[in-house]
Amino acid sequence: MILQRLFAFVLLAVCAALAVMAWPYQAAFSYEPVGPRAYPLLMLGLMSAALLYLLFRPTPIVHSDDEPALDHATLTKIGVCVLLLLVFAATFEPLGFILSSLLIGVPMARLYGGRWLPSVAIIGVMSIALYVLFDRVMDVPLPLGLLDVLEN
Repeated sequence: MILQRLFAFVLLAVCAALAVMAWPYQAAFSYEPVGPRAYPLLMLGLMSAALLYLLFRPTPIVHSDDEPALDHATLTKIGVCVLLLLVFAATFEPLGFILSSLLIGVPMARLYGGRWLPSVAIIGVMSIALYVLFDRVMDVPLPLGLLDVLEN
């Protein structure tokens, strides 16, 4: 129980530090009414509220049989997922959204038992559909990267 509370306290301190870093952020141009710092501050506020609950709740969260144990295989999968997300962040602008999503999505699907052909097909369709949804429908610009030649 003490480790759970210590974990919550450390993450709460990280949230506070990130909130201090996000507070003075100002964009050179205003593209939304509340400004660009509202989203990170809202997310950090929600995370902090949940962490305060974890920190001061009366009983610890107990492990049930429905949850997977934190054995070596599970921790390895978590580590590989974190590495894949870091690669996604690093390749997002140079390769573009679609290619970086394919590069990360297929190994992620394979990591959790997906077969090659369905993984490639589904991740490919999802990458293109999400690009169209964000870039064209919701007007949130996403980078095309190497596929820039396909744009008008």
